[in-house]
Amino acid sequence: MLLLWSVLPLIVTLWFSLRRYNLMNPSRTGFDGLGNYRYLLSDPGLGLAVWNTVLLLGSVLVITISLGTLIAILLDQEFYGRGFARVLMLAPFFVMPTVSALLWKNMMMHPDNGFLAFLMRSVGLQPIDWFAVAPLTSIIIIVSWEWLPFAVLTLLTAIQSLDAERKEAARMDGAGPIAMFRYIVWPHLGRAVAATTMIETIFILGIFAEIYVTSSGGPGFASTNLSFLIYRYVLMEYDIGGAAVAGLLAIVLANVLAFFLLRSFARNLDT
Repeated sequence: MLLLWSVLPLIVTLWFSLRRYNLMNPSRTGFDGLGNYRYLLSDPGLGLAVWNTVLLLGSVLVITISLGTLIAILLDQEFYGRGFARVLMLAPFFVMPTVSALLWKNMMMHPDNGFLAFLMRSVGLQPIDWFAVAPLTSIIIIVSWEWLPFAVLTLLTAIQSLDAERKEAARMDGAGPIAMFRYIVWPHLGRAVAATTMIETIFILGIFAEIYVTSSGGPGFASTNLSFLIYRYVLMEYDIGGAAVAGLLAIVLANVLAFFLLRSFARNLDT
């Protein structure tokens, strides 16, 4: 199963990365050695795509973990309508990525008819075209909105598993909300934060639909990540060899990040 599922596709990708294989000119197909690698490294869009991938991942993780922790703490408190609030909080996670992108593009960030444009005009500001002025920031907002419910659900579950007697004892000893969070809640959330970070990283590295539907990787390469760069090579330039090299680079990046995340996750399990 491992051979068919992972090793064989990797070998095929390595094979294509060493061949000159463009679907628009099949007569020039042949062995090219490291030609595709030299071509990819000379592509001005590669560095920007790698940077956008890392920036997108880091920004979404910071936003979802920080806001997720805050919202999870709030949802753990007793208040009227808490169950309904939890349902509303989790709802975005069940919206398909394409639908989420269309929702934000046409209803929230549209420069003329969007809700954000209405708010900016209400306070005397000039609305902006989000996907032209700040395309990557717009993608980060959309992806964060999609993954925030998952972080809230995971962290809320961890908070609810915290022993109530420990919190009560800390309150009796005079611990305030900040000290309670710093010395009791946050250390208890270590494993949940590590697991959330790992799962989000796996999926966010492959973000594609949100970029395709909203900005198409532009303007230029401003919102192009590695996944969309591979799409450009395959379905815009029909360059299978170049796409294979970009795919190998994405695999290397994912494994490097996974290595550090697994080490962090292992340390949390030991503690």
